[in-house]
Amino acid sequence: MIKVMFICHGNICRSPMAEYVLKDMVEKRGIKDKFYIASAATSTEEIWGGKGNPIYPPAKEELRKHGIGKTAYTNFANKRACQITKEDYKHYDYILCADNNNIRNTIRIIGGDTDNKIKLLLDYAIDESMHGRSIADPWYSGDFTATWNDVVAGCEGFLKYIENV
Repeated sequence: MIKVMFICHGNICRSPMAEYVLKDMVEKRGIKDKFYIASAATSTEEIWGGKGNPIYPPAKEELRKHGIGKTAYTNFANKRACQITKEDYKHYDYILCADNNNIRNTIRIIGGDTDNKIKLLLDYAIDESMHGRSIADPWYSGDFTATWNDVVAGCEGFLKYIENV
């Protein structure tokens, strides 16, 4: 089983979008049983009293606009923000971050990247001009379509990479 964790700052926009986009892609390809996919935050800003906030409403809207959330596997209704833990590093094969700050903060939380598991999601994009780029942050821009496009490019490239390993 291939275990993938997507990371962003708060786990309410970019990383849950990536989680459910990849879930949708593997389900449509008939390979969902080969994957365990989740997402988390580097901060606790969206976690109160031990309970995380749900996916930000405009992010949910963007997912629904593309038909995601209609199956049991892609239903994001109960998704709540959570923070990555040191133990997660042992569990996941790939820890894919939305930006370089997420990489730095993930490494701070987990204590290093000895197995070279932590990467930018867009480093997998088929379009190499996207490598090294951050996923557009809709929290600041309000542009969930740009985020969607980045996430899809990263996830498509990641699946192509997985097919070739």
